[in-house]
Amino acid sequence: MPDSLFLPEFRTSSNPRRATGGIVNLDFTYLRSISDEQGGSDADVKVRIGKARVAFLQLKNIWNSKQLSTNIKVRIFNTNVKAVLLYGAETWRTTTTTIKKVQVFINNCLRKILNIHWPDTISNSLLWERTNQLPDEEEIRKRRWKWIRHTLRKSSNYIMRQALTWNPEVKRKRGRPKNTLCRIIGTDMERMNRNWKELERIA
Repeated sequence: MPDSLFLPEFRTSSNPRRATGGIVNLDFTYLRSISDEQGGSDADVKVRIGKARVAFLQLKNIWNSKQLSTNIKVRIFNTNVKAVLLYGAETWRTTTTTIKKVQVFINNCLRKILNIHWPDTISNSLLWERTNQLPDEEEIRKRRWKWIRHTLRKSSNYIMRQALTWNPEVKRKRGRPKNTLCRIIGTDMERMNRNWKELERIA
């Protein structure tokens, strides 16, 4: 992610906010990723799935080809469809619903590539094994930590590094806390028994 100043490209919002002189839409698109006023990723994930579906359908002749091996088809899927789907996924605020939507789309595509149709069935684990795929939750986590390592190698005055490690001392509002990107990263760090100082040292 660049640290240069940018002006968001505002898009139409279903819930616009009025301000002096007109209406301000708080959902915006930047570098082909969509952010909403709550910092969520649902809108972006929906668009990503839509774009990936179009890419998959455009390659229908590839998936139906008898001359191409499954290995080649999967490689094409990874570079031409999955890359579109997971663009910017390292900064998604993932939820169980988000992960499920992405995984369902991937699984459906892989079943079509393997020419497995109902009533024939195959378990997800076997499907991933035959196509050399990781569960999308694990793949997104790997992408996120690759991005984090890259960011932590930057100088200490790099704005993205400061934003990533900043811990504001503010009183949290009552109720269930939002599942923010920083909170997701914090949960991963607890699982790995790491802190920012250690991660900066080994990045």
